Amino acid sequence: MKRLDALRAIYPELEKSIVVTIMGAVAAELQSIGHRPNFFYLQHAMGLASSLGLGIALARPDARVIVIDGDGSVLMNLGGLSTLARYRPRNLIHVIFDNESLLSVGGFPTATSTGTDLAGVAAASGVPRTATVRDLDDFTREFNAAVAANDLATLVAKVDATGPAVFLTDLGLLENRFQFQRALREWPRPASA
Repeated sequence: MKRLDALRAIYPELEKSIVVTIMGAVAAELQSIGHRPNFFYLQHAMGLASSLGLGIALARPDARVIVIDGDGSVLMNLGGLSTLARYRPRNLIHVIFDNESLLSVGGFPTATSTGTDLAGVAAASGVPRTATVRDLDDFTREFNAAVAANDLATLVAKVDATGPAVFLTDLGLLENRFQFQRALREWPRPASA
């Protein structure tokens, strides 16, 4: 499965969610499909996309938050999975694209290439919904099931170790930050009861 195809498959849901991605191929490919002000491409903070997503999900329990991560990034902060499980934000879906390599910095193999099971680690940490998928149909089905479940989910998608020609976005860090900040402030809130 190609990461770009998987991103295209879930893009309609991303458009109406608050999205945090890790840097590199994920950010570049998502931006190539179409940037939205509600997309934040976390740069220079490898391993912390789930932490940022958690903070947003806790602050805005009325909004769906989708974190799009990579295996190398998650492995740098495995404790992030147990922290997600501890707070269990029901509005957060954590997608991990696992290509078994640090593709953006030369393709060095990660621990998932020798057997580390990130969905298994998430489940053992207490994340209530976990799955590993290897094809686009399964990915789309599991992602849609996670959206419908309204509970914390970690979805590991095994993808090809291929990516864009350039691992950068053409959106400056500060510009993205200010756009995203405005989008969060303006994000619709439910009517008061």
